[in-house]
Amino acid sequence: QVQLVESGGGLVQPGGSLRLSCAASGFTLDDYAIGWFRQAPGKEREGVSCISSSDGSTYYADSVKGRFAISRDNAKNTLYLQMHNLKPGDTAVFYCATVLSCSDYEYDYDYWGQGTQVTVSS
Repeated sequence: QVQLVESGGGLVQPGGSLRLSCAASGFTLDDYAIGWFRQAPGKEREGVSCISSSDGSTYYADSVKGRFAISRDNAKNTLYLQMHNLKPGDTAVFYCATVLSCSDYEYDYDYWGQGTQVTVSS
């Protein structure tokens, strides 16, 4: 059974950091590119970052470039999103999802986790 489970969310003050994890089971994470998405209250889900399976290329939304870093540990079958200098505008539910190759289109992603809440507030 294919499963993605996100963790690591929580409440953090502006300027703080969090590291999200996405643990995969039922398949080998290295066989897929993996993306992070987020959905803020009242807004559509948006892509945040993606890492390819072939060469480890990484992609970031302009809003998070220089603050977020995506990585994967194939031995642990886990994806990470390190987030620094968090802003209130980063408040959202964060999801990880698999895709054959990194894409800007949500419909290209097939397996999704249940999400983890990140709240940035003082």
